[in-house]
This record gives sequence, structure tokens and C-alpha cells, in this order.
Amino acid sequence: MPDQPEVLPSQVSYHVGPFDRFASRASSFVSRAWFFVACVLLVVVWAPSILILHDVDVWQLVINTITTIVTFLLVALLQNTQVRTDNATQQKLNAVAIALGELLDEHAAAGSERLREASRELHRSVGLEEHESS
Repeated sequence: MPDQPEVLPSQVSYHVGPFDRFASRASSFVSRAWFFVACVLLVVVWAPSILILHDVDVWQLVINTITTIVTFLLVALLQNTQVRTDNATQQKLNAVAIALGELLDEHAAAGSERLREASRELHRSVGLEEHESS
């Protein structure tokens, strides 16, 4: 796999597309305590609906369908948000590692083999997430 240059925070585009904005809003929306309360209320409203539906199979199908659809959509949205957060964190770590590597390089020039090896190891680790599978 060819070496890719490290992406620093200053090189990142701050343009966020419509889907990313929507995913961020959805993530913020579902992470609130009142959303959890709304989910609990859904179950509380659903439970006595057996009196209206009279059929246990239909009664279970209703809650299973609702929760499956909501879960499926939320996983996609939250995964988008998580990936963007992970990428931003990695870019920040790369910037810190590169700056530290440059500082080590300056001091390693003075002759310390231990600092030279630390500098080489740090340079090898920057961008490592691009080479490892998760």
C-alpha cells in the first residue's frame, strides 16, 4: 500500500455536507435524556395496546417493526458521526506526533541514539491507522 501523507488539522476541509450535518443533528437529538424517556413512553403506550389489537402476533409485530426500523436508521447515522469524530481525533494526534517528531529530530541531531530511535519510531507510527485494518 503506498504511503499516504499525514493529514493535519490545518489541511482538513471544514466543508460539511448535508448528510453529515443531518447525522450530527440526529446524533445530538438521540443522545439526550428526553429521547430515552420518549423511547420508554413508546413501550409504555405499546404495552397496553394488546387490549386493542387482541392478537399477540400483531401486537409483537408492531413493536418489532418500529424498533427495527429506528435501530437500523440510527446505526447508519451514528456510525457516520463516529467515523468523522475518529478521523478528527486521528488528525489531531498526527499533528501532535509530527510536532513531537520534529522536536525529537532537532535534539537527536545532538547525538543521542535513544532520541534518534524514538524519533524514527514516532515517524513510523504517524499515519499507521491508514495501514492497519480495524
